[in-house]
Amino acid sequence: MLFRSRHKARLASNNWRWQQLSRFPKPTIAMVNGWCFGGAFTQVSACDFAFAADDAIFGLSEVNWGILPGGIVAWNVSQLMSYRNAIYYGVTGEPFNGKRAVEIGLVNFSVPRAELKAKTLELAGKMLKLNPAVVRYTKEAIRAVRRMGHEEARDYLAVKQDAMHKADKEIGEKVGMKEFLDAKSYRPGLGPYKRPA
Repeated sequence: MLFRSRHKARLASNNWRWQQLSRFPKPTIAMVNGWCFGGAFTQVSACDFAFAADDAIFGLSEVNWGILPGGIVAWNVSQLMSYRNAIYYGVTGEPFNGKRAVEIGLVNFSVPRAELKAKTLELAGKMLKLNPAVVRYTKEAIRAVRRMGHEEARDYLAVKQDAMHKADKEIGEKVGMKEFLDAKSYRPGLGPYKRPA
């Protein structure tokens, strides 16, 4: 009975910490302003973006306890970090700060703690200006193609693009393309197109 309860709790935790968070249709941002050890790597890895305070402390300390990194943490870090960094930090248990987390690919940016919230909210503001369907489909596409060969990825992305055009009226009507090609009022490399009200 106790084993069944623990197993059920572990599945529920994994469902939220990885399945739901990594597949959430809107952009997710992890903001690490203190300690991030062990299982917390799953949530940071599941988010689309991750920011950290320069002095935040990360660590895969399980080796110090005589256990493996919990849940799917070993898989998470091997997806984000290079093999050598994942092995080094997993095997040594050595902690590292936010600046190092950027260097090894665990987080996008590291800033002084006093600037962390503003930097995170700045990105959230940028996301609000973008077409939510394009953001969602892009997130799904990038996650999916990471494990595909180039031909499989090409086919998948073509089907995903068609599905997105059918699912979103704004995209189907090519609002951004018209602003760029016809009205000459938009420059794609410098920001999002003007979305209809």
